[in-house]
Amino acid sequence: MAESLLNPKEEIPGAIYIGVSAAVGIALFGLWCVLSYGGLVRTDFLATPHAVLLAGYEGLRDVSLLKHIRVSLTVILAGFFLSSIIAVPLGILMGSFRIVQAAVEPVTNFMRYLPVSALIPLLILWIGIGIEEKIAVIFLGTFFQQIMLFADVSARVSKDLIDVSYTLGAKRRQVVYRVLFPACMPGVVDNLRVTMGWAWTYLVVAELVAANSGLGYMILTAMRGLFTDVILLGIFVIGLLGLITDQIFKLARRVLLPWAAEG
Repeated sequence: MAESLLNPKEEIPGAIYIGVSAAVGIALFGLWCVLSYGGLVRTDFLATPHAVLLAGYEGLRDVSLLKHIRVSLTVILAGFFLSSIIAVPLGILMGSFRIVQAAVEPVTNFMRYLPVSALIPLLILWIGIGIEEKIAVIFLGTFFQQIMLFADVSARVSKDLIDVSYTLGAKRRQVVYRVLFPACMPGVVDNLRVTMGWAWTYLVVAELVAANSGLGYMILTAMRGLFTDVILLGIFVIGLLGLITDQIFKLARRVLLPWAAEG
């Protein structure tokens, strides 16, 4: 039994999976308690668990935490949605049509290596300092990465599948919409799930300049005052929201693509 747990690609009992996950979580929480309550790290640098809970309670009581969550969710979801509805079809076409690849790949390869933070001054000049600029940061942080990932998914679709479709009498439009796009969907959903995680990591960058609300703004403001309880609260809330969106994508894949085996 113990040996089978270490075999690659081998399934393990659900109870063991949950038990190991819980044990790691408890161990990390215990380490946090030892470091903070034990005085090994000053509370100025590492707040105690109950201090973080109190900060969360205060944030819920005066509704400020809910306001920050609402603003950040608006920025994340708007930027990610705009990026995805353009990147999905463009990436699939890029991975399947050489002419599209020739037109899109050079610009995409150039842009995806640029740090998003370096573009913030230009975004402020072009868009302003409102929520639109923050949405643009999320958009740019995910868009060009998504194109390459979706193109790779499309490129891996077997050409035999396309050839068989033509042999059976399908037209080019039918091949694209009824064969190519459905064949790409499992990989597309998996990569949407991955890039949603990237979008959350850009949140603090998006709210770096001229923000007055949002979880990133809350963390940056707390950093100036060395309020580590609020900093940890913001980090935990972002992690929790990210985990929720991750589970939504997993559920969507299972419900919308039941024929696609889990990777």
